Amino acid sequence: MAKITIAIDGFSSTGKSTLAKQLAKSLGYLYVDTGAMYRAVTLYAMREGLLTDPRELVASLPNIALRFVLNQRSKDAEMYLNNENVEKEIRTLEVSRHVSDISKIAEVRHKLVDIQRQMGKEKGVVMDGRDIGTVVFPDAELKIFMNASSDARAARRYKELLDKGEDVSYADVLANVQKRDHIDSNREVSPLRKAEDAVEFDNTDMGLEEQFERIYNFAQRIIAKTVAQ
Repeated sequence: MAKITIAIDGFSSTGKSTLAKQLAKSLGYLYVDTGAMYRAVTLYAMREGLLTDPRELVASLPNIALRFVLNQRSKDAEMYLNNENVEKEIRTLEVSRHVSDISKIAEVRHKLVDIQRQMGKEKGVVMDGRDIGTVVFPDAELKIFMNASSDARAARRYKELLDKGEDVSYADVLANVQKRDHIDSNREVSPLRKAEDAVEFDNTDMGLEEQFERIYNFAQRIIAKTVAQ
């Protein structure tokens, strides 16, 4: 059976990772959470005191090793930074506050894009992020662009953080979502934008099950079309 590359881009907290994981498991594909990679670099910068020193962070990039390791119990791929499982640490609001600033550093993006392309070179991959369909895999057979209102996204993120036991306010989460939108859309290197051939899904008022069924069925049609060629 022929395999394809599925690129999922979109704004923060639109459910890209949830959808990508569902698709990958259902199709038997590799899932790559590129956002986790940028968050891991951000965590490294925070720990090393490099948030305000991009030059030193760039110089330190050779010291940053990233890889995904499958959790045998949950069957989810978890992010490892220099052989340390940082899956929980990278999901905090504090990392969220800085990840867009780190992500706009050209050298950081170049390093991670190279890694991402290697991960997906054999196809059979579902990858989500900000520039997958425009930069990482511009020839992906299926490109999806996720969108939702900032209020809806902030509410989802707020609930997620509360469920993890974090002491946060909705106002702070909303401000973070809006700030990230601005930075992601206006950075000089690989700004967030919808690829011309991407299918856009606004899930502001859409449930997860409905969203998955629609996109899964669409992916199956693209796969069948690829096989027939």
